[in-house]
Amino acid sequence: MRKAILYLENGMTFDAQSFGANGTKVGEMIFNTSLTGYQEILTDPSYAGQFVVFCMPEIGIVGVNDYDVESLSNLPYANGIIIRNYNQFYSNFRAKESLGEYLKKHNIIGISNVDTRFLTKTLRNEGALNAIISDEIFDTNKLSEILKDSPKIGEIDYISNISSKETKIYAKSIFEFKNFAYGVPNFKKKIIAIDFGIKQNILNELSAVGLECEVVSHKFDADSIIKRFKNKEIGGVFLSNGPGDPKILKKEIKEISKLISAKIPMLGICLGHQLLGLAHGYETYKLPFGHHGANHPVKNMQTDEIEITSQNHIYSLPQSIEKIATITHKNLFDDTIEGLKYKDSPIISMQHHPEASPGPKEASKVFREFFDMVENTK
Repeated sequence: MRKAILYLENGMTFDAQSFGANGTKVGEMIFNTSLTGYQEILTDPSYAGQFVVFCMPEIGIVGVNDYDVESLSNLPYANGIIIRNYNQFYSNFRAKESLGEYLKKHNIIGISNVDTRFLTKTLRNEGALNAIISDEIFDTNKLSEILKDSPKIGEIDYISNISSKETKIYAKSIFEFKNFAYGVPNFKKKIIAIDFGIKQNILNELSAVGLECEVVSHKFDADSIIKRFKNKEIGGVFLSNGPGDPKILKKEIKEISKLISAKIPMLGICLGHQLLGLAHGYETYKLPFGHHGANHPVKNMQTDEIEITSQNHIYSLPQSIEKIATITHKNLFDDTIEGLKYKDSPIISMQHHPEASPGPKEASKVFREFFDMVENTK
């Protein structure tokens, strides 16, 4: 363990111990309330550019394994993690290496011995903050200069480096603990899954309901998709989660608008949900500190059920979108929109993560709803 420093844009400084990669990195600092699933969080591409403050104080206990990876590339994408206590000695029959070894291998910073409760309260009061972590520079004036000269997360296009470069057919289904292997899907319909930073467990859930996913780059051509839909080669389109500010994707928003006009059945999750709103002409806005965790209550307005959900986003759609869409789900923490069903198009979208990786699976019924929409659209 090496000495490290955490410096925030508000001038706060924290001494820490580094257990990950060496060096100096800048990121947007957010907090995550999940009690489990640090590997899924690290490998969720939506965390690109961010430092994750874990509210769970003990991290590293179960090590890292080959199963709990979310990205299609099998790589982690968070810029770094900030924790209270790091457990170097792990204990889990699936584990292949320690969290520290994993971070070093993938050049990700990890620091511990930080008062994460105080940090979380700071972020709740002030909103997400840009920060810099270093185990080589300890001059706060120099750290402040580096931080000021670094681009903000909303100015960076992370998706170009994350999205699939080649088209691929996804062939796995949900993980079966009885066999300790991924299930073999029974495909009934085919869809296009546009990869903005897609998670494997979203694809697993789509496969499980019978949708064969052809995963394509975020630089997709709407006209060719529309042609294939009209020829009945595909039955719908899925717009994935992903990192950063959705407004950066100007060309993609225009292409999505074409898909909307063609009345193609669509499901959007997280970033995909936001892009659908933007394509309909409704501007996203940034929440103070966002929703990041596996225990957020969401009200299903259609059934009056309360679903405990997995969340990871800092942008949201405005209430005014109810002019063109029915609000199907609402966040019970702050009343923000969590789900939409568009009135004049076969389109549904979710702001939270119904695949629940990590987290509870109470919201996963949306995948069956999407399958029914694809199957019933002529």
